[in-house]
Amino acid sequence: MTGKERIARAFKCEKTDRVPWVPFVGCHAANLLNKKASEYLKSSELIVAGVTEAIRLYKPDGIPVAFDLQLEAEVFGCELKWADENPPAVVSHPLCNGTSLEDLKIPSPEDGRIKTVIDATIKLRKANPDIALYGLITGPFTLALHLLGTDIFMKMFDDREYVLGLLSFCRDVCKAVSDYYIDAGCDVIAVVDPMTSQIGTDQFQEFVTPFATEVFDEIRSKGALSSFFVCGHAQQNIEVMCDCRPDNISIDENIPLDFVRQQCTSRNISFGGNLQLTTVLLLGTPVDAQKNAIACMEIGGDKGFILSPGCDMPYGTPPANVEAIVEIINDPYKKDIVKAMADDEVDDNRLDMREYGQADRVIVDIITLDSEACAPCQYMVDAVKKVAPEFNDIVIWHEHKIKYRESLVFMTSLMVRNVPTICIDGQITFVSRIPPRDELIRAIQERINEKIRMRVKQRKATLYILGEENDKSSEVRERVELAIKELGADVNVKIVSDEKTINSYGLTKSQTPAVVMARHQLKSTRIVPETMVIKEWLKEL
Repeated sequence: MTGKERIARAFKCEKTDRVPWVPFVGCHAANLLNKKASEYLKSSELIVAGVTEAIRLYKPDGIPVAFDLQLEAEVFGCELKWADENPPAVVSHPLCNGTSLEDLKIPSPEDGRIKTVIDATIKLRKANPDIALYGLITGPFTLALHLLGTDIFMKMFDDREYVLGLLSFCRDVCKAVSDYYIDAGCDVIAVVDPMTSQIGTDQFQEFVTPFATEVFDEIRSKGALSSFFVCGHAQQNIEVMCDCRPDNISIDENIPLDFVRQQCTSRNISFGGNLQLTTVLLLGTPVDAQKNAIACMEIGGDKGFILSPGCDMPYGTPPANVEAIVEIINDPYKKDIVKAMADDEVDDNRLDMREYGQADRVIVDIITLDSEACAPCQYMVDAVKKVAPEFNDIVIWHEHKIKYRESLVFMTSLMVRNVPTICIDGQITFVSRIPPRDELIRAIQERINEKIRMRVKQRKATLYILGEENDKSSEVRERVELAIKELGADVNVKIVSDEKTINSYGLTKSQTPAVVMARHQLKSTRIVPETMVIKEWLKEL
């Protein structure tokens, strides 16, 4: 199944082989080329290069050609303020500055930067026949606001007919630009109308529904698919958006995805969203991005859902965060690993480390998904299983399958992020890599040698418990003995109740029970150490 086919089936609310993936790459593509947004959005060549690079990195099923809701407004004379890392902003509104509505004409595909994006669409279509290309147009209400400014909100009450006339013009612009994109090869037309989040349901039905519905009818008549894209706190309008009969509703993180799913699936409309743009994609880690994607996929389900960011991806989004999402989309094994970590909130219980300090034994732990079902996990377990007998009883090994909660606690306690992973005495040693026999033997032997050295150093240590025999002293002693047991430490414990000896430590009986640790270290033999050297030893105290 090609990406284009996958998108088409999802838009028809049919099941697909996996969740379709549409990264909304706009200005972020400029960053991939190390270009400024102000340069990128003015060049069809750069747009083609940026989208091509995004396709290479992010392996999408669908992708927008450009994400710039100022294209149409610029053609009508709206002044733009350009930025290095964002699309331009509209800073003037011609209908407030002496231009009449009758002076405005429907733009042609050759006008302004509409031509820039259309040219890029043609080239991208030819180069990527199996990917669904999205043509993004400015929705009628947002375009009307670009032309009139915030005066539109007052005029909706004071001059209703004027606003309806303006919206009729914007509808015709949307239909025309949709046709240009479709003729250039776009498969999906996304009507992006973020300003509708600023109005209520009644106003939406009066000033948006009739015009948006005609736009979607036009797109459908041309054989293309349609998406109604809204961002911001627009939950109140999801139902009336569905009434406009688009093929898809796309939302951002401000709107609960489960709510959108309920509203859309009941009307046989597909839906998409709503990866968190800032906290996850921009500022989070690859694991954060994966967990967020899995949460969306779990809610979205396997019918009619398209995974995508909530809006245009931030310019500085680390590519690694997006690539991490691609991994779990295309690799069910990796998805299961991250899902196991995401599904369970690990409680305060932590791994009991006492076994790692016992005697001279070395513990080898293999953290897996399940060696019976996962080939890499199986081979890693086999590698350890074959080597362990070489060390007789000195080495023992365990497999921890993270599909079980206790293994997930273990994994989190050791801060393991990938499976399969080998830990030697609690230390991450081999990550997602099956070590050669000799390398594994060497790593285990190094740990055995290290333990021997540590034990030799620990044998000359004494712990003094100062104080009379009473409940508090007994409790101190019990805790000391437990700590020694858990660490496997070779430490002498002495009880000191003699008042003069206690005083020699600068304490009185009223300050007991007290604990004093004395560690005896050999510093020199058969030589007379220099004063400077002795001073360095004393600094350690």
